[in-house]
Amino acid sequence: MSKKLKIALPKGSLQDSTVELFRKAGYNVYVSSRGYRPTCDDDDLELFLIRAQEIGRYVNDGFIDCGITGRDWIYENRADVEVLTDLQYSKATSKPTRWVLVVPENSPITCAEDLQGKRIATEGVGITERWLQEKGIEAHVEFSWGATEVKVPELVDAIVDITETGSSIKANKLRIVDTLMTSYPQFIANRETMQDEWKKQKLERLVMMLKGALEARRKVGLKMNLPAASLNGLVEALPSLRRPTISHLAEEGWLAVETVIDESVVRDIIPQLKALGAEGIIEYPLNKLVY
Repeated sequence: MSKKLKIALPKGSLQDSTVELFRKAGYNVYVSSRGYRPTCDDDDLELFLIRAQEIGRYVNDGFIDCGITGRDWIYENRADVEVLTDLQYSKATSKPTRWVLVVPENSPITCAEDLQGKRIATEGVGITERWLQEKGIEAHVEFSWGATEVKVPELVDAIVDITETGSSIKANKLRIVDTLMTSYPQFIANRETMQDEWKKQKLERLVMMLKGALEARRKVGLKMNLPAASLNGLVEALPSLRRPTISHLAEEGWLAVETVIDESVVRDIIPQLKALGAEGIIEYPLNKLVY
């Protein structure tokens, strides 16, 4: 029987962005509306949809070879796993998620020390208890199954919750007092899995492609024809054109120039290119960028 690499993908808020990341990396993942066992066009991969909160534990125990979960949940579960790479993406933006201490806008709590003897609700009990311990604060921390924002101030004095943009916190008339930790998704592997040479090589290739897909985000390729006499001016005026590829055209005195730049600067750079005499300027999207 052929070998399989068992991979856990996060079910929930990161699911769609993770499937899209795999697609851009060259792995087409198919998820049914009610299924927990996605399929992939790479027969070497056996996929599982599991809550991010549990992936670290299953990888630690060897039931799953590897998976993508947040640094926060690895920390929460005290999972002893090998971190292959950080994957800087999230459900809405490329910003990290944050575990924040939150209170009502009119709460007298203004700093961590004010939590002494208070009640705190959170899904990240371990994260919160270890943070309090580091600060020498004694408080009662209770597990919250969700909808944590509605529990203050009637049921608890404060909550510790996850936020990416902070908009939900503001909408519920709450205030951030402190940040306990920031978290990006991480690709992790079981330590024994990494002793298997076939699985190790398969993982290294997969990580390379996933990182390449992330590097390509917000970048585009530019190609153009340029008078040779304008080349020095192009490089001096546009330092963002890092190590462009240059080749001579059949027509004497003209060059073909190709480079990769941040998409955010394209609207400013193209007019400058035209001013330098560039013609046939083409902007194109990138799926992967491997350094």
